[in-house]
Amino acid sequence: SELTLRIGDGELVVVVGPSGCGKSTLLRLIAGLEEVSEGELRIGGRSVNQLSPRQRNVAMVFQDYALYPNMTVRGNLEFPLKMAKLDSGERERRVQWVSEMLGLDELLARMPRQLSGGQRQRVAMGRALVRDPAVFLLDEPLSNLDAKLRSQVRAEIAELQQRMKSTMIYVTHDQVEAMTLGDRVAVLNRGELQQVAPPQELYDRPANAFVAGFIGNPPMNLLSAAFSASDGGLRLQLGEQQLQIPEPQASALLALERSPQRFGIRPEDLSLASGALEQALRVQVTHAEYLGYETLVYAAAGSERVIARLPGTIQFDRDAPIHLQPDWSKVHFFHADGSRMR
Repeated sequence: SELTLRIGDGELVVVVGPSGCGKSTLLRLIAGLEEVSEGELRIGGRSVNQLSPRQRNVAMVFQDYALYPNMTVRGNLEFPLKMAKLDSGERERRVQWVSEMLGLDELLARMPRQLSGGQRQRVAMGRALVRDPAVFLLDEPLSNLDAKLRSQVRAEIAELQQRMKSTMIYVTHDQVEAMTLGDRVAVLNRGELQQVAPPQELYDRPANAFVAGFIGNPPMNLLSAAFSASDGGLRLQLGEQQLQIPEPQASALLALERSPQRFGIRPEDLSLASGALEQALRVQVTHAEYLGYETLVYAAAGSERVIARLPGTIQFDRDAPIHLQPDWSKVHFFHADGSRMR
């Protein structure tokens, strides 16, 4: 697959996508662990296609941390510096700098087996940092940590990147990590770049139905749809029911050359309808998850499934019919091939 991506100096770009979409392969190509078959890879303005991994000056942090088990934390931090043949004074200066930055001072004499998962991850980050690389490549670095630790280390990585202004390419399948960490997020699917944009833009204006369904938790509701113009304006056919589309959305849709085939609405842009039910979606509750501050309602609209994020104060009975009101200013429309309608 072809992929063109330009990453700015000091930028943190998160590459996200489902398993097997090519995220780790992309990192391995940049690191020089796999060969670029066609095209050019440039780091700092110079072509690195012919350079060995060591000559490229990139540092990679893996999900399994890959620490040397028979070396202390200090030994692990010093190892890449010894390989680079730095003198002992410079090695000591860099180890001290990284230890202070990552809070590793008290751990320097310990062996990896004596460390917690979060501490090991910090040592792995430190070992990459001491080299002062041109680019950091992070491959799912938090996937082995529990949820609480993951959010803590995620915040540490973001803070570190801000402080150092280093260029980082961070691969994950976790779109919460992508949305909270990235200056920009690149969404991959089957080796093809679907969209690259700041997190807010991905969320507000997904380029296609794949991005719409991948970014957001729970994901956007995507329903097959048909449109019919009538004397009273424009109606949206969703399964066996019709919804009246209000202005200005109706006029905008009527102006399009082709009629959209899919209708998208995020769970948080649905609310319980009261009043004008001709604009609301009639569904049957199948399941509700009470999360205290909110309730996720899973419902059926004929054969289609819908998720709504509603206030946690409301109770729902299974199989109860309810009406969900879309925020029409936040609906999305897509062609049959998944491309976004402008």
